[in-house]
Amino acid sequence: MSTDEIPYTAPDRLVRDFASRGLVILSPDDLGLPLDIHERVYVQEKAAVDANQPVTPSRIPEVLEVLNSPGLVQACDQLVGKNWAIVPFTHNASFISGGRDQHWHKDDNGPYNGRKQRHHQAVQIEMLYFPQAVRSDMGPTATIPYSQYWGSNHEENHDNFAGADHLDFAYHISGMEAKRVSGPDSEYDVEDIINRRTEHDVRMREAVTNTGWPLVQQFEAAPLKAGSIVLYSHNTFHRGNHRRDDWRTWKDNPRFMWRFWLYRTTDPDLTQPEISPKTVNVDWSDPAVDPLTGIDLSTAGDDVTAVWRYHDHWIRTGQPPAPAQADTTDDRESKAAALAEQLYAKGESAEPLRIGAAYQLAAIGHPALACAHLARALYDDRESVRRAATYGLIAVGHEATPILLEAAASPIKWVRKAGVYGLGDASLLTEQVLSIVTTRLAEDPSVYVRSVAAGSLGCLGRRAVATGEGVELIPACLDALVQSLAREENRLAMDRAQQRSIKFTRPTDDSDVCEGGGIDFGLDRFKPVRSAVRENALWSIVILCSHGADLLGTALGPAVDALRQIIADEENVFCVGFAMDALSRLVHLPVDDTSEPIVPEPIMTDLRDQLLTILGDAPVRGWEALVRAGVSPDAIDAFAPPA
Repeated sequence: MSTDEIPYTAPDRLVRDFASRGLVILSPDDLGLPLDIHERVYVQEKAAVDANQPVTPSRIPEVLEVLNSPGLVQACDQLVGKNWAIVPFTHNASFISGGRDQHWHKDDNGPYNGRKQRHHQAVQIEMLYFPQAVRSDMGPTATIPYSQYWGSNHEENHDNFAGADHLDFAYHISGMEAKRVSGPDSEYDVEDIINRRTEHDVRMREAVTNTGWPLVQQFEAAPLKAGSIVLYSHNTFHRGNHRRDDWRTWKDNPRFMWRFWLYRTTDPDLTQPEISPKTVNVDWSDPAVDPLTGIDLSTAGDDVTAVWRYHDHWIRTGQPPAPAQADTTDDRESKAAALAEQLYAKGESAEPLRIGAAYQLAAIGHPALACAHLARALYDDRESVRRAATYGLIAVGHEATPILLEAAASPIKWVRKAGVYGLGDASLLTEQVLSIVTTRLAEDPSVYVRSVAAGSLGCLGRRAVATGEGVELIPACLDALVQSLAREENRLAMDRAQQRSIKFTRPTDDSDVCEGGGIDFGLDRFKPVRSAVRENALWSIVILCSHGADLLGTALGPAVDALRQIIADEENVFCVGFAMDALSRLVHLPVDDTSEPIVPEPIMTDLRDQLLTILGDAPVRGWEALVRAGVSPDAIDAFAPPA
């Protein structure tokens, strides 16, 4: 068992390592907090678990201090922009490692197995906080670094219908996941457990190597000091891991983990002097070996580094990088033709070839040529080809808008979804873009397409603020989202309606997307209902409200009324959490604006005066989200008992 300290991520490597590896680790020494705070969290959490009490941030408010710690805020500001938000009610504390191995998966990117579009861009990331030291035999979280850009089919692959995407789903289906690898009920020899020789260990390793993807291998995040924080892309494959130490010590020495989902509300402001639009050419093979994982980076080819290059630049600037190199016209067309052929490579192992070809086309230096090839692939029958084409068009940037507009009006559902998603991640907010996205939100027969359109409006508004282009259309974005809330209904969650595990739910006549499992927290006010469109619309409203009331114009009043009504009456707890976050951001987040306010002051005065009363209209509050919105942790005392 290794006791060497893990190499924590240096601040000057943060963006580069995240863009490539998809995972960084922050040292507790860099958080700017007294180190004894982590012991206090651990002691309180253990007492709550031993007493069979809920473990929530309101019960252990020191966790909220961690979320607002200077070092964490600074790191996340770099990765997901200032004023980043937290998805409410997904902390799921406490995660306690034990004797089982979870299957490899990418987390659902909507709460509790809700399906959302997966952004390659750093729009949503995950944070793991470990209040105690984690030895390598204590079941450290297992991850697959360098896997975040490679995906799986889900549109017509029902193994991945629910929000999470899987490797080796047969492991879950066979019942092997339910068997204990370690502990008193394990059938394995202790030495085999310690030395990672069990059938489970072998299967976990082979699931990774069998992908055939470059660079990937299992990495366990340990040993960690108490208070360490792991940040990774929401698309990184990972799993819960079994403990290998003496099971008789587990009760007195539990390994806790808090998980939070962070998402972007702002893009880099290129008018700020510290942000340079200049493309930095990174030598991705320096160092040749990744100091964290030991992976040989010199083997990363152009299909891989083209993707890293785009995201390293996008995280820093919110823009695509300059073309990778200047080719002659003949060379460029020949290269583009070869890359276009590569888009159609077959098999799951060829995912990096397809995605890499798409990003290389985007950087070829001729947007029209790139778009012509990517547009043809966007209409292919194979989802894997359409997926690569979609990410490639997004990487082209706003020059791909005409292609995406046409796709968003396609009679083919999956092409419409790709088009409206691509507009959100690549285009400028114009009248034409706004019209097609709001039409999809209002009229599309597909719940999935409507939910993606709802998310795209928030992304378009976020980009408009950063670029200054289309800011005057943000009130119309908000108005469309509020109108959708008046139309869209919650439905009984699919796991409840179909009487099966959420992993095995299937599309219905009412919804062609997995809207997530039913959660009511045992409170009479809430019901186990979900709505992908409502939740995505509110996610976008949080983004828009992060930029101040004046930007929302005449749409502000109806939006405030709608959000207050949701907090008072909504049966979907996640909608309530988003609505609380949005109103709190309007009140508390500072906005850099010296212009005269154009919003009628009584609206904001009333909201400021009544915010805590409004938050009290629901029986539960997502304090992890509210504190990030600027609400003081001291406000917890106004609500009792802890919720």
